[in-house]
Amino acid sequence: MGCAVSGLGLASKKSAEAASKEQEEAEEAPHLSSEHIHMIKESWKVIQEDIAKVGIIVFVRLFETHPECKDVFFLFRDVEDLENLRTSKELRAHGLRVMSFIEKSVARLDQLERLDSLAVELGRSHYRYFAPPKYYGYVGTEFICAVRPILKDKWTPELENAWKTLFQYVTWLMRQGYTEEEEEAKRSNTVGSSRERPDKRNTVL
Repeated sequence: MGCAVSGLGLASKKSAEAASKEQEEAEEAPHLSSEHIHMIKESWKVIQEDIAKVGIIVFVRLFETHPECKDVFFLFRDVEDLENLRTSKELRAHGLRVMSFIEKSVARLDQLERLDSLAVELGRSHYRYFAPPKYYGYVGTEFICAVRPILKDKWTPELENAWKTLFQYVTWLMRQGYTEEEEEAKRSNTVGSSRERPDKRNTVL
């Protein structure tokens, strides 16, 4: 099941990895304009009505297009029949956690310093959950593919670019948090003791 996302470079596994590498090499965070913010907030009013459904679609699609992502998730690692995931209470709960993060991100768009703190801390936690940055961009791609049919004729190339920029912005910040946590762990050399990584089952993305 494919979903070509224009400008995102994530229509295939190969191009997704290339886009992820480009983001890793970016020195500055993508710019969220006031127009981006307005379009995101307006479209979110429609999307939030189906957040549980969207959350499930995002992760079923994610595991379809990037099955290696299942290795990050304790609960879903050994699942072969992805159709069974559509009725999984665990996946529904996990999808809602991710959608809750997106909801918080949208709510902080008028105060980007608050969004920065939220995303950096999420990146830090992903280091502890063994979830490397190469996976972060995939979620944004599948989110866009999931919400496009919900918005129907309200979906435009400009709106797609706005959401793409938001996910690139959040991913950039998460990567900073992941790197900071990784470097601190190396300096303290206590990953296996006081900074021991918890169980993967609570990974957010």
